[in-house]
Amino acid sequence: MSLTDTYTLSNGVKIPQVGFGTWQSANGDEAYHAVLAALNAGYRHIDTAAAYGNEESVGQAIIDSGVSREDLFVTTKLWNADHGYEATKEAFGHSLEKLRLDYVDLYLIHWPNPIDFRQNWQQANADSWRAMEEFYANGTAKAIGVSNFREKHLDALLETAKVKPMVNQLFINPSDMQPGVVDYNNNHDILTEAYSPLGTGGIFKIPELAPIGRKYGKTPAQVVLRWSLQHGFLPLPKSVHEKYIKENADIFDFNLSNTDMKTIDGFHGKAGLAIDPDTATW
Repeated sequence: MSLTDTYTLSNGVKIPQVGFGTWQSANGDEAYHAVLAALNAGYRHIDTAAAYGNEESVGQAIIDSGVSREDLFVTTKLWNADHGYEATKEAFGHSLEKLRLDYVDLYLIHWPNPIDFRQNWQQANADSWRAMEEFYANGTAKAIGVSNFREKHLDALLETAKVKPMVNQLFINPSDMQPGVVDYNNNHDILTEAYSPLGTGGIFKIPELAPIGRKYGKTPAQVVLRWSLQHGFLPLPKSVHEKYIKENADIFDFNLSNTDMKTIDGFHGKAGLAIDPDTATW
């Protein structure tokens, strides 16, 4: 196994099984150098979003890396203010321009129930999804999906969708496994991506991870990323430090025992929980 090994989405598209996250990486030198370091370290799956404000830097790093576009998997996302059919088309065009790409490999609805659409979120998502199905049909998005969707949001979307979401990107780490929606994803052939797989640093507050790591000669971060892979998730670790970017990729030379997997499963609530999409204030 390696950074270039893949999962296969429901439409047959291959997606590298570990991605590089760029949330909270500032546009400019920080995001640019982080993405460039990730590509130089062998990552081939880069995850950004309109809301991150760093699509320009991500796109420039991709160009300057010299890595062939065909060897990359690039994800971006529709932000909350742009829900609706026409607004989604316009927002997608802006993302392509900023990334300086002709297509993205995956386009996601970032949030199911933004506050500005809370009275009609079902229709807003349906209208955005209709536009995204057009991107998928014309090849400007090779796959489409969602982020932060719970079961009821997926049920509502599937009432009108002609194309089923291929991915659901969720806040997943040992502290919050979201078993209900993960089961839903599995039952509908939707891949679960794990953003903040280290709990935005919260997993380092779990002292029990250190002795598990020592058994394998690995850090707590490497243990948790391996845990994510062994659950069939697609982790999206993020760092702006080259040392940790490389370290987070060094997770393919060991397997956690069943006992250690169960121990880590028991850390629920120790590093923070996902935000409820129906009560978030954005």
